[in-house]
Amino acid sequence: MKKGIHPEYRPVVFQDASADFAILTRSTIKSNDTIKWEDGKTYPLVRLEISSASHPFFTGKQKLVDTAGRVEKFQRKYGKKTSK
Repeated sequence: MKKGIHPEYRPVVFQDASADFAILTRSTIKSNDTIKWEDGKTYPLVRLEISSASHPFFTGKQKLVDTAGRVEKFQRKYGKKTSK
């Protein structure tokens, strides 16, 4: 890797306030906010609107789409016509 052309890759805390969820990981994202983590160290903080802790797909609260009903409706409307 060339020196001086890559952004700083450092530990960062991502926090989802709606789900009271935070994760410490590494990132190059810049942030002016900081937070004191469980290990006693201070890390940059990035606030999220949604994460895996609050997204309906991951929480199991996703609405299921009635695809079978849609297919049957399509078949009735545009399906093969029977000849008399």
